[in-house]
Amino acid sequence: MTETPAIAETAVQGRVRSERHDHVLKIVIDNPAKKNAFIPEMMAELAAAMTELDRDPDLWVGVICAEGDHFTAGLDMPKFFGPGAQPSQIPDDHIDPFGLRNRCRKPVVTAVQGICFTVGIEMALAGDIVVAADDARFCQMEARRGIAPLGGAHFRYISRAGWGNAMYHLMLCDEFGAAEAYRIGLVQEVTPPGRQVERAMEIARLIAANAPLGVQVTKEAGRKFIEAGEAAAVAAIPAIRERVMGTADAAEGIRSFVERRAAVFQGR
Repeated sequence: MTETPAIAETAVQGRVRSERHDHVLKIVIDNPAKKNAFIPEMMAELAAAMTELDRDPDLWVGVICAEGDHFTAGLDMPKFFGPGAQPSQIPDDHIDPFGLRNRCRKPVVTAVQGICFTVGIEMALAGDIVVAADDARFCQMEARRGIAPLGGAHFRYISRAGWGNAMYHLMLCDEFGAAEAYRIGLVQEVTPPGRQVERAMEIARLIAANAPLGVQVTKEAGRKFIEAGEAAAVAAIPAIRERVMGTADAAEGIRSFVERRAAVFQGR
């Protein structure tokens, strides 16, 4: 096993690092002091690691997991949307962690625990198989902040969970556990807390024991089934972003998050 930082590591902020285990690339979200919230640099590191997985012929399966008690609390909102924020600049030819532009051609298993909010769900949905610890908690809360999911939840939730289940959780912005996630198909296996990464690695090794090209073509063929619908949904994202991000409600949602108070929305 060898470990390589995806991009430069610093001691004062989170990072995403990767480890090679034979033909499996283990990608680790490492910012536990902030519940693994993403800063722009971490998003770029995740994209770099996933690009390595996609392009290296000796890597056949990826596992995305996280240090600490939580998978991710989502984006560190002020770093992305606050005054002077500098969103990450992911090169156009890199794999998009949300699979909206370039999607990883290799199978990806995601292991989640504790808080798995917003972009955490969307990253898991962009992969293929999800293993959740029994203590995992899910919430797609963007509408509670006056914005909307922009990382693929608006269509992948539907393809995984069905219309009713998707609208129920996307519109209520409610928090639910691993059992409900398993019931609606967001999660494929539930493990005792602390066992989720080990099980995800076991699944990855089982996949890697199969013919890699056969597995990759199977994923490609499956993608063809829903490709046209996803293309239309991805194409709608700029209009969705323009419609919500400049609103008074979006400003209020982000301001209330920073100020740790309930938002007061006006529908404009």
